Amino acid sequence: MLSGLLGVHRMQFGQMRRREFISLFAGAAVAWPLVARAQQAERMRRIGVLMNLAADDPEAQRRVTAFVQALQQLGWTEGRNVRIESRWAAGEAERFRKFAAELVSLSPDVILASGNPALEHLLQASRTVPIVFTVVTDPVGGGMVESLSQPEGNATGFMLFEYGLSGKWVELLKQIAPGVTRAAVLRDPSLTHGIGQFAIIQAVAPGVGVEVRPINVRDPAEIERAVARFASVPNGGLIVTASPSGPVHRDLIIALAARHKLPAVYVGRFFATAGGLISYGPNFTDPYRQAAGYVDRILRGEKPADLPVQAPTRYELVINMKTARALGLIVPPALLARADEVIE
Repeated sequence: MLSGLLGVHRMQFGQMRRREFISLFAGAAVAWPLVARAQQAERMRRIGVLMNLAADDPEAQRRVTAFVQALQQLGWTEGRNVRIESRWAAGEAERFRKFAAELVSLSPDVILASGNPALEHLLQASRTVPIVFTVVTDPVGGGMVESLSQPEGNATGFMLFEYGLSGKWVELLKQIAPGVTRAAVLRDPSLTHGIGQFAIIQAVAPGVGVEVRPINVRDPAEIERAVARFASVPNGGLIVTASPSGPVHRDLIIALAARHKLPAVYVGRFFATAGGLISYGPNFTDPYRQAAGYVDRILRGEKPADLPVQAPTRYELVINMKTARALGLIVPPALLARADEVIE
């Protein structure tokens, strides 16, 4: 009797265990695709960043911070679903070459390229890894994309300006310092955009009564010697074009302009805020925020070839009045009225 009852209980217990197992298995089978999808959605992506400035440069940090913050707003957080691999070339050609190859070897999902040399070396290293570029001068003229509306290859992004803007610098130099009859143009002759900017300046200069001559910006000692030699003859001024070396050596260039009493026009606001006389050009931080949007779209499946290259919609004129007074210049009221920012 007792053994019969025990047998019944064992049978009922076994059936209960089987029902629990089947229910557990069924529940797991339903839950597993959900877990798998969640893990897939949160898989770690890798973004490469090749910057043209040094890692400890405050201007570089502002740009990278703008990029990272914009990524966060789009749902990409460092360490959670994205890993950012940054390299800092500090304007040196060999570093651009080395770091471009290094980043491509990491097989990133996309690379952010800052400036012409970064983009050129990345394109030499890979024609398949998606690239979003910023502060690149005339990417069509430089052969880096087919057209602004249809980039075609593996790169797209945000251009700095077309070469035509360069003519404005010599005009502004003459307006703020009418006595200038000679201008040294600081450029990088090893880069296509260095040659292109100088060509436009050279074409515009005779029309405003200015004779121009180039100064290379690859080496600090070279810059110092050339500027001192140029300043030995009166009525001179400086035009600092867009180049990877110009921002790297900006403190030296601004100090030389002050030492030799040379009125100078620069490509970006960060020169004027550091003591440069006047700057005219695009905002250099906004493209990094915009680039985050393109990086987001590529990470979600879009291709660079389908994203048009965008150009700046406005340019900033910034005047440093403290520097103007130190040079003994009276800034024309009409020029002050046009300024987007006046630094006192």
